[in-house]
Amino acid sequence: MRMVIAYIRGEAFEPIRRELLGLGFGSLSIAGVDYSDPGAATTMQYRGATLTTHLRPRVKLECMVSTDDVSTTVDTVLKHARAHSAGDDQVFVVPVEAFPDRVAELDETAIRPMRAAVLA
Repeated sequence: MRMVIAYIRGEAFEPIRRELLGLGFGSLSIAGVDYSDPGAATTMQYRGATLTTHLRPRVKLECMVSTDDVSTTVDTVLKHARAHSAGDDQVFVVPVEAFPDRVAELDETAIRPMRAAVLA
């Protein structure tokens, strides 16, 4: 099993979610995060002081998939998240060992029931 972790712009999330749901990957974890980008500083005025920040708001998307589905998931994320500036789309794939509450399912079949429930 693999965990696909993507840092994407907020407006790219909904098209990614819709397509992944249509492909049967409905189990996603989403969090709003601040992404540190030293190359893109933003300067603003706040109460008479000049503030410079290197943080950009992003959505962190996590999806558990079988090893066979990694390329489909990554291609879907990159298709919708691809931007023209560097650092706007970052995708990581991490190997994972899953320990579900059903101890007999300690392999990639542990995530199959989740996909089947989404398609039903």
